[in-house]
Formats: sequence, structure tokens, C-alpha cells
Amino acid sequence: MPNSEVKPRRGGRGARDRILRAATDLFYREGIHATGVEKLSQAAEVSKRTFYQYFPSKTALVEDYLHGIDERGGTPLERRLDAKDTSPGDRLLAIFDSVAFDSVALDAGAAPRFRGCPFHNAAVESAGELAGVDDIVRAHKHRFAQRLAAVAAEAGAEHPAQLAQQLLVLFEGGTALATSLDDPAPLAHARSAAEVLIAHCGVT
Repeated sequence: MPNSEVKPRRGGRGARDRILRAATDLFYREGIHATGVEKLSQAAEVSKRTFYQYFPSKTALVEDYLHGIDERGGTPLERRLDAKDTSPGDRLLAIFDSVAFDSVALDAGAAPRFRGCPFHNAAVESAGELAGVDDIVRAHKHRFAQRLAAVAAEAGAEHPAQLAQQLLVLFEGGTALATSLDDPAPLAHARSAAEVLIAHCGVT
């Protein structure tokens, strides 16, 4: 008797977008190495053959997954730099806003868990073995530092590039520790430290 729980294979039109959507969810929620092509294919409702028609390898899909986040302006916290209804100084602090704690459910009905930065997670999982992935992560982090520097300059910081690097260290450290602890408190502590730095630079 056929297994009624197996999803039908849809393939065809929209298959590539479904694969990318499945990857965006599963890679972030469960991890890259823990998510195999079989699971991705099932979630996207495509055959493995269709999967490989669009993505010659799982690594190629990982790269497209990260490119997609980057093209959307980064993570939800990073995109707070682009808010136009707040002052530049407030936008620099908004990236630490634990109210925007980016949680996902591990399972239906399970407690949400903080998974942090998808680029940091990808770099950790790559461990230097996926050169293309590492290049994407580095490029994204450099661009984020440049965005921070631009907002810092707009806010009137005397040394915007230096302030940007300091804020980036606080942001990366706070996000990574929040992920390890599954607790937003490190982001709140990082924000407090960022407030001191920004005030010292004369930003209001």
C-alpha cells in the first residue's frame, strides 16, 4: 500500500523556487550538513532528478541560499540599518534589538530556538572546506561593515570605519553567544556596550 504521507512530486514550473524556499527554511532551522538532498527534495515536492537539474550539487544550492539572503539586505537585524524613519544613531543600535530576536520552531509546537546569523552558521559548517561558501560569507560581512560605516558617517562619527568595526565585533559576538545559549541576553549586553561606544564618538 502506498505511503499516504509521501508528498506528490510536482516538479515542473516553480520547482527551482520551491527548492530554494525549502533550503532557506531547512538550512537555517536544522543546519546545512543535517539537511540532505532527499529531505530538500521532499520538502520542495520534487524528485532528486529535478533537484539536480536546477542545482548540480548541494553546495551550489547553499551558495544560492546565501546569495538570496544577501540580496534581500541580509538578516532581519541587519536590515534595520536601512530603516528611514529613525535617526542614524538609532539605526546603529537597532541591529542589537533583542525584540527582533530571530527565532524559529524546531518542530511544530516546539519552543522556538534562536539560530543566529545564517552566514556565521554557514562558515562554521564549512570549516574551510567549501571555498565558494566561505567567499560569500566574507563578502557579506565586508559589505555589512561598509554599511555600518556609512550609517556611522551619516550619524556624524569622527572615525566611522573604526566605529563600524567595533560595532561589528559586538554584533557578531552577541549574536554568536545568543545562538550558543539560545538566549537573547547577549544581544542586550552588546547593545549596552554599543551605546557607550556610540556616545564616545559623539553620535546622538
